[in-house]
Amino acid sequence: MSVKWTSVILLIQLSFCFSSGNCGKVLVWAAEYSHWMNIKTILDELIQRGHEVTVLASSASILFDPNNSSALKIEIYPTSLTKTELENFIMQQIKRWSDLPKDTFWLYFSQVQEIMSIFGDITRKFCKDVVSNKKFMKKVQESRFDVIFADAIFPCSELLAELFNIPFVYSLSFSPGYTFEKHSGGFIFPPSYVPVVMSELTDQMTFMERVKNMI
Repeated sequence: MSVKWTSVILLIQLSFCFSSGNCGKVLVWAAEYSHWMNIKTILDELIQRGHEVTVLASSASILFDPNNSSALKIEIYPTSLTKTELENFIMQQIKRWSDLPKDTFWLYFSQVQEIMSIFGDITRKFCKDVVSNKKFMKKVQESRFDVIFADAIFPCSELLAELFNIPFVYSLSFSPGYTFEKHSGGFIFPPSYVPVVMSELTDQMTFMERVKNMI
């Protein structure tokens, strides 16, 4: 789905979140690099339409600067991970993605699982750091946001939405097999004709390709 249509869907959903015609308050749980580029296009449109947008970012964040003068607000939560450690981790994973073997499906699949497992450890740490910070959570809750907008590849928005009792919207579906989207966000998809991300399949699959898509 294009960014344009994603933005349209988000704006429609936001219209149902607000009890009046006034502009709303959007809390953003965003990832770094290309994922941020994708979500920022939508956020810029929301700001232009008068909505108040606040991004939650860790102290290890590479891209988010709370001192940057823009209409986008940044709330920083502390984490023990440093900027250098986070950047090194991301660069290592990008290299591993580019070096993944294409000839053997099972080897490719096992290495993808390993990468996602390491990534899961990092995201769980960030989630724990923000949720266990009672002072920070109280500050965010008192801001009374109307909706959480998040990148599905960076889990925790679902838990935050539940804790703050507000709806959440994904900017895209990305994780292999839609694992995060299914188990965290309740995302439903029929694998018989919806190919999972990075499977290199289309919506026109043979029987064996559907089996592969299920696996």
